Amino acid sequence: MNTLDILGGKNRGGSPEPVERVRVRSGESLAVVGPTGSGKSELLADIAQLAQGDTPSRRHVLLDGRPPLIGASGLVGTLSQRTNFVMDADVGSFIRMHAAVLGKDGSGCVERVLALANELCGEPVDAVDRLQGLSGGQARSLMIADIALISDAPVVLIDEVENAGIDKHRALEALTGRGKIVLTATHDPVLMLMNDRRVVMRGGGMQALIERDGEERVRLEDLAACDAELLTARDTLRGGGRLRREARA
Repeated sequence: MNTLDILGGKNRGGSPEPVERVRVRSGESLAVVGPTGSGKSELLADIAQLAQGDTPSRRHVLLDGRPPLIGASGLVGTLSQRTNFVMDADVGSFIRMHAAVLGKDGSGCVERVLALANELCGEPVDAVDRLQGLSGGQARSLMIADIALISDAPVVLIDEVENAGIDKHRALEALTGRGKIVLTATHDPVLMLMNDRRVVMRGGGMQALIERDGEERVRLEDLAACDAELLTARDTLRGGGRLRREARA
């Protein structure tokens, strides 16, 4: 699949959405931004359901310029801020089972998935770890690696996982680098600016579609440096250390 199109419907007041059409191509990512209650999760839900004018927003979702086939499944992968496993297998068994369901070599996938998961999260994930014992960051890093390397879903929806303790840039790169179409609902300014474009939600509708400009690329570097410093401080404090002001020349 090469393109995902979202055709605008109506906002919560019943007025047509100002943004009439959004197209995202394979290997691209789009940030979905706006204050709490603006409609970010509803937009992702429309995409997950492959809406055809049959949701409250009346939006239509097109794949490669056409409505999806009736009964089509496995086209959209989702990762939410609450990642819960319904089974309590060990991590290695989970990866092998998922790969087997998709007709892939599970034994060859375990090492690759774990390697990527451990790049994303500071807390190591091991094949013998139990799923129910994983921390939030471990679980999300495992799911991102699984979606990137095993799942055949061409579209990935990420709903507010900025506080998961994972490497956001590497996670986004891992998904788009494998040709996925990625939409991320977020309040995180760093994550917003990691995307080339962002759709702004207001009152349940797509209000504006904004392309990142050159000045924002520069600001991204500044914000990313601040973000990295905060992550370092977090790891230091939760590891029992103390923060100290750096000596200035």
